[in-house]
Amino acid sequence: MKRIFLFLYQLFIWLPLFLIITVITALTVAFGCILGGERFFGYYPGALWAKAVCVISLCSVKVTGSERLQRNQSYIFVSNHQSAYDIFLVYGHIGQRIKWVMKKSLKKIPFVGFACDKAGFIFVDSSSKQAAAQTVTDAEERLRKGNSIVIFPEGTRSKTGQLGKFKKGAFQIALDLHLPVVPVTINGTLEVMPPGSFLLNPQHLEMIIHNPVPTDSIQIADVREATVKIRDLSNKCKAEIEASLKEK
Repeated sequence: MKRIFLFLYQLFIWLPLFLIITVITALTVAFGCILGGERFFGYYPGALWAKAVCVISLCSVKVTGSERLQRNQSYIFVSNHQSAYDIFLVYGHIGQRIKWVMKKSLKKIPFVGFACDKAGFIFVDSSSKQAAAQTVTDAEERLRKGNSIVIFPEGTRSKTGQLGKFKKGAFQIALDLHLPVVPVTINGTLEVMPPGSFLLNPQHLEMIIHNPVPTDSIQIADVREATVKIRDLSNKCKAEIEASLKEK
């Protein structure tokens, strides 16, 4: 009976509402940024949209650790990645002006891709080393303007909920700019819409913001030492995230 109710709710209420608020938000962001208001329109309408998606998905949200962040500080947020709902949870509840580092293919999504481009989000192009290096350059430029960025260092969603191998990009940027890295643990999003299922399954979502890991005191003498420092920073953040990850 519950599954039937959820199916009807998703079809006749959730889906129309999701499409309407997504299109309205995308148009608001795009035109607001085009008119010169990227600082406001590049974050706040999207954050409100993300909160609304969690609400209409009947998901409760718990956030811990927000007090560990400073309002005007730029951060590199790194999080585990289980579901599209990670985006709604982080975007809506992180409480910081953020830019996303996202797959280039997402730029093709109608309305949304255009809005993300105008909002100054960074699209990852893995077609060549030069393109990948440009992604790092773009991210560093956004950070110099006082933003924070969010990266899923696994590079793709986990189908089991267990952490995969971390890529080095986020940690390289942090060391280049001497910015703190903030590990973030997400629980509950995998079950909202499990792999292979399109049926909504409301959950209690949890986001744990860990203590920022400073990098301003890390000195690097050569490329070899840089590789070691990046690996150490990545392992430290991965351990923090994994320690609060609920077993599946």
